[in-house]
Amino acid sequence: MGNNKNVSKKEYEMLASFRYALRQFLHFSEQAAIAAGITPQQHQALLAIKGYPGRDCILVRELAERLQIRHHSAVELIDRLVRHQFVIREHTGSDHRQVHVRLARRGEMVLAKLSEAHHEQLKRIGSELSPLLKRLGER
Repeated sequence: MGNNKNVSKKEYEMLASFRYALRQFLHFSEQAAIAAGITPQQHQALLAIKGYPGRDCILVRELAERLQIRHHSAVELIDRLVRHQFVIREHTGSDHRQVHVRLARRGEMVLAKLSEAHHEQLKRIGSELSPLLKRLGER
């Protein structure tokens, strides 16, 4: 939406519907994580680690960026995940400041279960989101 055009009532309705659908998905995601025995942020971290492009591990600074949190907050989150045996922290080479984080078996299992549930939920709401995205893109 450009700065020069007025936003129509229909466009506000589409934006509101899109935001509502996203919020419903996020609420589902938060509740699914809690039901699986982890926090929503822990779920996001596991997904960011497993889903990092090109490799199955992530640097602490990359995780912080993916989650949009500060470096020290990412370190604290990783500490909690290590304590619960969801992830493994590995120092790389001779530079012990570089730390890779990868999923442990327990983290893999929880993430697989949650991802399957999320996939099903996305299939359900995809029919609602697709037309909204198309109409919003036509503006």
